[in-house]
Amino acid sequence: MLKQISIYAENKKGTMQTITGILYENDINILGSVTNDSAEYGIIRMVVSDTEAALKALRAGGFICKQTDVLGIEVKDEAGNLNKLLKALLESNINADYLYLSFNRDSGMPIMVLHTPDIYEVEACLEAKGFKSVKQ
Repeated sequence: MLKQISIYAENKKGTMQTITGILYENDINILGSVTNDSAEYGIIRMVVSDTEAALKALRAGGFICKQTDVLGIEVKDEAGNLNKLLKALLESNINADYLYLSFNRDSGMPIMVLHTPDIYEVEACLEAKGFKSVKQ
């Protein structure tokens, strides 16, 4: 299981740089990220090297943040492997709310970070189908 931070931020010039600057100042590495925006606000989801420190620093910087458990599923860097993962989810009648890419710094393998309604059940299901889950 991976820990993800979700940052609720105003959609204005310089906001993302402010966030990355806070993380940099606190020696926190961004391991994977996705941004969803609207006209006024956005949600930035990240897996980082130190979740607790990131939450503390970003909150001190005035950002509203929360922590969420997500799955990190290793996939080979080959054509069709994301499709295989998504097919395994579909065959098990599982919907992924969202997903984004990261990679395992130890193995060099790509990791699909995904959120589903019951991540513990989904993790067990995917591991039974031969996929490897990454722990934080």
